[in-house]
Amino acid sequence: MALIDCDFYSETLGMPASVIVILPRQSGPELRGTRHPVLTLLHGLSDDHTVWLRQTAIERYAVAHGLAVVMPNVHRSFCADMKAGPHYWTFLSEELPEVTRDFFPLSQKREQNFVAGLSMGGYGAFKLALRRPDMFAAAASLSGVMDAAAMFHEEGEDWHRELATIFGSADELRGGGADLFALATNVAASKTRPKLYQCCGASDPLLEENRRFRSHAKRLKLPLTYREGPGGHTWEYWDTMIERVVKWLPS
Repeated sequence: MALIDCDFYSETLGMPASVIVILPRQSGPELRGTRHPVLTLLHGLSDDHTVWLRQTAIERYAVAHGLAVVMPNVHRSFCADMKAGPHYWTFLSEELPEVTRDFFPLSQKREQNFVAGLSMGGYGAFKLALRRPDMFAAAASLSGVMDAAAMFHEEGEDWHRELATIFGSADELRGGGADLFALATNVAASKTRPKLYQCCGASDPLLEENRRFRSHAKRLKLPLTYREGPGGHTWEYWDTMIERVVKWLPS
């Protein structure tokens, strides 16, 4: 297994991008030239691309399943082409897969590409899979932000200004390409639908919006696995759940 800290200049972002890659070892002549199944793993709002390694045993979980993991730094972007900032959606959905496949032996097959994340990253994971079901066979959201428009109702002028730089307004967000409920409705009518794994702790402040999305997805008959149990918005919970996600992936 190799652990690679990769920095490159992103034409999309207009600045250097940082990515950490976990790469399984290729041993034996029969495995040389193999392109590995890939999990793109996204961090939360107040973290960066190093946090999964610092707070969980993702390295051990990935190696046990022969899985490559790509962990990009997306800052506080909500994986969006920001209204007043860099275009992280385009970076994640176009440039990052192309660059990392050039650098590393990563599979480009849909059936071997997955995405997961926590909180903000959980929102980003479902956004990627629901908008680009042609790219991702499965996605997992751990304590994800399911209703991004509802954040505009939270208190704090600084927070509202930050959301405006990302999404514009709640009206612009709702019903469009940043609204998970609308994206789920759209993909339900598609022949290509990703498998979804959604989990949230019973003590998590995001529990109710996770329940609302679960009900929405079930009404649409999307292939959703939902788990709810003891836990909060904590790394103790996410370490347990990311191990389960890696085992659940259809790789």
